[in-house]
Amino acid sequence: MKALRQLTLLAAAVACASAAHAGAIKEDQDSLFKPTGKGWGELDIDTMSHKERAATLKAQRSSNLTYQGGPVMVNPNKVYMIWYGSAWDSASQNVLTNLASHIGGSPYFNINTTYYNTAKTHVVNNVTYAGATADSGSLGTKLSDANIETIVTNAIAAGKLPLDADAVYFVMTDKNTTATSGFCTQYCGWHTNASYGGKDIKYAFIGNPETQCASACGANTPSPNNTPGADAMASIFSHELEESVTDPDGNAWYSLSNGMENGDKCAWNFGTTATASNGSKYNQTIGGMHYLIQQNWLLGTTQACAQHYP
Repeated sequence: MKALRQLTLLAAAVACASAAHAGAIKEDQDSLFKPTGKGWGELDIDTMSHKERAATLKAQRSSNLTYQGGPVMVNPNKVYMIWYGSAWDSASQNVLTNLASHIGGSPYFNINTTYYNTAKTHVVNNVTYAGATADSGSLGTKLSDANIETIVTNAIAAGKLPLDADAVYFVMTDKNTTATSGFCTQYCGWHTNASYGGKDIKYAFIGNPETQCASACGANTPSPNNTPGADAMASIFSHELEESVTDPDGNAWYSLSNGMENGDKCAWNFGTTATASNGSKYNQTIGGMHYLIQQNWLLGTTQACAQHYP
């Protein structure tokens, strides 16, 4: 069974330390994680003493990522988007299309060039937005994990998108669609891989939290582009893209101590921010638009979260 690597939830201020029992399970530098195969952390923190929790948290914050020998997406990569659902507007789509079109070549994505495969070939700072298609809701508004894979393979089988092993297919759901395995309660998005047409395809689910879980997945108002759902999805998209590139099959770059991938290590850690004219916070300007995007984990002499490289 393939494993899903998922972006777990977090309230930015993490005012709810008891979130694991309150619905929204949040991920930040102080989260407790145990690899589960679906990528979110599951650990009964109530059974741990304060000393045990403190030691676990310290190890998690300081644990480095190590290479486990699996494939890394070192070729120039492509992004395909599947706009799922009927409640999409052009402004929101433009925010996300702009990001996908310009994230390649940015100082932010350049962080991923510090990752490499067994041949010591590094990821290249090259991402192309290669196309999109729409699915108005063929499988309903409550999607299982299997449904999400089917949405991707149906788009390929119908010739709407090409079969491409050097790409990540993103299922971008509208504000009326949910994922039944834990959107808003266990994660905001996830990435995984599957064998299709004789190729290893990589795909991701990116949920729209605007009306379902704004506080949990970052749909803040005001948002940098006045599109709260899409602006929140921009951060989730970036997180899943970098993890898809550096750990596409779940056996390349991650922390042995807790199963975290590069995006996980910096989840909801935004670093230094600026204030836009509408009062919103942002930390990246990509393709002429402002975004508030979680930092990424930089491999270097000292590993750490970063907003750009160098």
